[in-house]
Amino acid sequence: MRFALISALLCIGFALPSWSDTIVAARTIRSQTILTLSDLAIKSGKVPGGVEDPAALVGLETRVALYAGRPIRMNDVGPPALVERNQIVPLVFNSNGISILTEGRVLDRAAPGEFVRVMNLSSRSTVSGKVMPDGSVAVTQ
Repeated sequence: MRFALISALLCIGFALPSWSDTIVAARTIRSQTILTLSDLAIKSGKVPGGVEDPAALVGLETRVALYAGRPIRMNDVGPPALVERNQIVPLVFNSNGISILTEGRVLDRAAPGEFVRVMNLSSRSTVSGKVMPDGSVAVTQ
């Protein structure tokens, strides 16, 4: 329908209004779901903070529940979590050429590049570290 309207306006010689679309959830989507094209729909009109390009959302994980017909904002989604709560991961500490490797239990879900709390299984102390792309957690001072 939009194509027919645009064609008609071009033939008549009128200036076209600028079209702007917002991506909305096609159905209610639970948090921690990886988005695919079938989860997304296009709604006419621009919403402040709304995403306009579906390619920017495909493959991301929902951080909150998304409701059908509501605009999706970038802070509603993020990279998929790599480590899950209670998962055992390598815990790496590097300082001044010294490297300590042990195991830890992750206390939260996190994606690569995010900080997460981890319980050191040897000492039972809780430390914070950055999730690395290989699934290990790098602890800094």
